[in-house]
Amino acid sequence: MKNPAPAIDLTGAARLVVEDHRAAPCAVVAAAKRTSSGWIHGAGAAGTLSFEEGAPRADLDTPFDLASVTKPITALVMARLARHGSLTRSEPLVDLVPTLANTRSARVSLDLLSAHRAGLDAHGSLYGPLVRGGRVDVEAALVMAADARREDCTGEPPPEGFPPVYSDLGYVLLGVALAQRSGLDLDALVTREVTGPLDLDIGSARILRAKNSSFDARVAPTEIVPFRDGLVRGVVHDENAWALVGHASAGHAGLFGDARSVVRLGIALLEALSGDRRDFLDPDDLAPLVRPRPGGSLLAGFDQRSGDDPSSGARLGPRTFGHLGFTGTSLWIDPDAGFVGVLLTNRVHPTRTALAIRRARPAAYDAMFDAMVEAQRAAG
Repeated sequence: MKNPAPAIDLTGAARLVVEDHRAAPCAVVAAAKRTSSGWIHGAGAAGTLSFEEGAPRADLDTPFDLASVTKPITALVMARLARHGSLTRSEPLVDLVPTLANTRSARVSLDLLSAHRAGLDAHGSLYGPLVRGGRVDVEAALVMAADARREDCTGEPPPEGFPPVYSDLGYVLLGVALAQRSGLDLDALVTREVTGPLDLDIGSARILRAKNSSFDARVAPTEIVPFRDGLVRGVVHDENAWALVGHASAGHAGLFGDARSVVRLGIALLEALSGDRRDFLDPDDLAPLVRPRPGGSLLAGFDQRSGDDPSSGARLGPRTFGHLGFTGTSLWIDPDAGFVGVLLTNRVHPTRTALAIRRARPAAYDAMFDAMVEAQRAAG
């Protein structure tokens, strides 16, 4: 059922973010809890799309720039292509992108790229020429990304890869590899392999705009960026994604979506793990993405809870997995509790220096979880 009407009002969790913590102009939350008789759903929205007087209020259908919540979807595309036999996770990057044959990452596997264990730097300003008023040479930018090996990571990667460092560059390369193997632009491939089969309103700006002409009027704005002519709205916030693909999607960022669609993605993953979505993925297809890996909490497309004060709050269990997005987005899934929670905000509006989201996220997830558990208890 597409975006079912929420039975549980989670507006209070959204207000925590906007009113109590003042972390963003607006927030939309959504959650689902598995029960013996099926899924129960909750959602809520608070705030206005911007701080401008008279700005529209956020609602359950407001699309947000998902930022790095794009990465799990890229990893799912890889899992689907592996399921079809179109690739193997152990294939080296060069087999899919021959133009990178002479780079330091040529022989790094797709699996290690997806698990942030390819030895790459965390970030690189591939968009630099745009700041200076120039144009980005995409091929040169990809070579730069593939050569951005950390000094302590030399030679061939060990079987489980180098020590993990979260890397946008690895997902830039992974997205290019998947697109080249399929012969499709990555956003079209995401639609074919993930969002289409699951009937989700998640896609690149150009795909969502083509589906609904009101996209630009409804989408939450992000940052005011002088070199991008001011307010960024209806285009990806991430500078490298904008430089490389414009209105399309890159492997690390570029997808937009609403909270209830992201929750339904999480539901599909839990059902796949339990063997109930074999039309989408088998448990064995999904297992490489969520298996624990040595050296840290980073999985392949997902992250685990970590630290004494995890962003997913205090309620969720040790097998919880999910992802954060720089713009103020997040998805967390607890397979033991049968819980999926989503918080979407535009915390980078009007500036990325606002950091109250770090306190707001745990509070919102605790509030969502408590409300869903109470609703399940009340229903018997």
